Amino acid sequence: MVTTRHHHLGSETTGVVQRSVPAWAERVAHAIPLVVLPVGIWRLPIGFGYGMGGEPMPAAWFNAPYVIGLTILTEILALLSFGLVRRWGEVVPDWVPRLGGRRIPPAVAIVPATLGGLFFTALGIHWLHEAATVGTAAWPYGEGWDVLAMAMSGLMNLWGPLLLVLTYAYYRRRRIDPNLR
Repeated sequence: MVTTRHHHLGSETTGVVQRSVPAWAERVAHAIPLVVLPVGIWRLPIGFGYGMGGEPMPAAWFNAPYVIGLTILTEILALLSFGLVRRWGEVVPDWVPRLGGRRIPPAVAIVPATLGGLFFTALGIHWLHEAATVGTAAWPYGEGWDVLAMAMSGLMNLWGPLLLVLTYAYYRRRRIDPNLR
C-alpha cells in the first residue's frame, strides 16, 4: 500500500488543495541531505590539517573556513530539495513581505533543480570514470583511508540522480493540476 502525505496551500488567496506528495518522493527528499552529509563530515578533518593517512593540505589560514563553508553550503543545497515536497516550494511563505501567499511558478523550482541534478550527475559520472580508470592511486589518502573516501564520495554521487527523480515528481504533480501552475 502506498501512502501519501497531503499538504494544503492554506492561503486564502489560493483556496487550492495540492495533489498528494507520494511517500516515495518524501523519502527521496529525506535521503538527499543524508547522502551529502558523509562527504561533509569526511572533509572537515582535512580542513584542520589532518591528511587522512596522506599529505595534509598545505597550511593556510583559510583552510578551515573554506572547508566548513563548503560543507555548510552543500548541506544547505541538499536541504533545498525539501522545497520539491513542501508547501514553500509551491507558495511563497506568508512571512515574505509583499510576496507571501503567492503561487510559485513551477519553472522557478524545476529549472534550478534540473540544472543542479544534471550538474551533480555529471560530476558523479566524471568521478566514476576517474575511479574506474585511475583508481585510488592518485588520491592523497593513505591506505585504508582511500576506501573510506571512495565510500563517502560514492554515496554523494547519488545526489544528482535522486534530485532529478524528485524534480520529475514535482513537475508531474504541478503539471497535472492546472490550479497549481
